[in-house]
Amino acid sequence: MRPLPHEDDSAPAPRPATAGLNILVVGVGGQGVLMISKALALLAQRRGFAVKQSEVHGMAKRGGIVFSHVRFAEQVWSPTIARGEADVLVALEWAEALRWLDHLRPGRGIFIADTRRIVPPFACRSRKPGAPSAYARETPADVVGRHAEGCALDATGIATALGDSRAANTVLLGRLSAWLDYPVSDWHEVIAAIVPKGTREINRAAFDAGRAWTTPVADETAATSAPAVAAPAPDLHIGVTIDAAWCKGCGICVKLCPERCLAMSGPTAIVKTPTACTGCRVCEWLCPDFAVTVRNEGVPA
Repeated sequence: MRPLPHEDDSAPAPRPATAGLNILVVGVGGQGVLMISKALALLAQRRGFAVKQSEVHGMAKRGGIVFSHVRFAEQVWSPTIARGEADVLVALEWAEALRWLDHLRPGRGIFIADTRRIVPPFACRSRKPGAPSAYARETPADVVGRHAEGCALDATGIATALGDSRAANTVLLGRLSAWLDYPVSDWHEVIAAIVPKGTREINRAAFDAGRAWTTPVADETAATSAPAVAAPAPDLHIGVTIDAAWCKGCGICVKLCPERCLAMSGPTAIVKTPTACTGCRVCEWLCPDFAVTVRNEGVPA
């Protein structure tokens, strides 16, 4: 077991720019796993490496598991990374980070994860408000420095503060850049080349915020170790909102809401029975477009 890192060890000496790497990117459908892998592949190609990329994203629309293997070196023969041979694991969701932890190289793999928890419906075995879930209970302190070198950060929170929670993947890309000895200008050029034109500014800001992140892991452990579904206060009053501009009408939230609170109205979803909501947040976590927000509004007016 390795000792916990010091607070100033969140970004060790960068890997040489001439070295090849095996990078595994994992997450849940709609989080931007493929954007990260595409950025890494393009960056490696521009530096003259041979690059191979392999991905699985068939369940992406339903919030299922998505992962991508990115390998680059002077010569690369296989597109997939075997267990125990990943130099870097980048995870956009906490349970997926734990699921793929054994793919890191023992003793020298780098672990970078968002502390965001997207609880699948089968983990919510009780529909009562405040009921515990079967979601993974390991915290960043249980993983970082003990089983892997690296960091766990609230990338989604950082992106939300910048104005768009969907840029959490770019926050993690920025964090990863601190371990790779490539010019920042190269990263900025790659990001500008692959993201939609209207999102270049927010993605660049998210990248820079991730690269500059220095908060010790211990500060985020308490928030991450909290139950996936918090116990409700006596004055629990759940509010559910759907951003019609972001909703594409896929119907995932409507089909998977256990209390049938939601319904389709034309091309978008609506909150049909708000008083029936128990705050399980399944709709919010599984929305591929971040259009649903669930919150406790306290005592109703």
